[in-house]
Amino acid sequence: MRTPVFALALAAMTAAACAPMTGSGQLAASDAATEGRECFFTRNVNGFSAPDDETLYLRVGVNDVYQMQMFSPCPDMDWAQKLAVVSRSGSSVCRGMDATIVAPGPFGQQSCMVRSVRKLTDIETAALPPGDRP
Repeated sequence: MRTPVFALALAAMTAAACAPMTGSGQLAASDAATEGRECFFTRNVNGFSAPDDETLYLRVGVNDVYQMQMFSPCPDMDWAQKLAVVSRSGSSVCRGMDATIVAPGPFGQQSCMVRSVRKLTDIETAALPPGDRP
């Protein structure tokens, strides 16, 4: 009877020992909400604008705007009439490595890797030039 309880306690201690720690020895938060990241579902993207070939603004839902920065220039993204946001981690995007942009390019379809994703505040969204708002 003691063996299952001991095994369960050992498993719990092993799992706790493998959890990421901060410098002060506290458990590091790993979920998106506690790290300040705000995720969105790719199916909720309903507009975009690209002021240049390295920056993309996405309208998600009615009020949210996200800024994506590309790893390298994505030629003709700023001229594209349509593009796709492809999630590499399911159907949501929380950080740059989660997403790839598929856009028309000079020689056919191109895939552009996203370096960073962040949700803009209402003030940042209002401050965007009218031509850059998605």
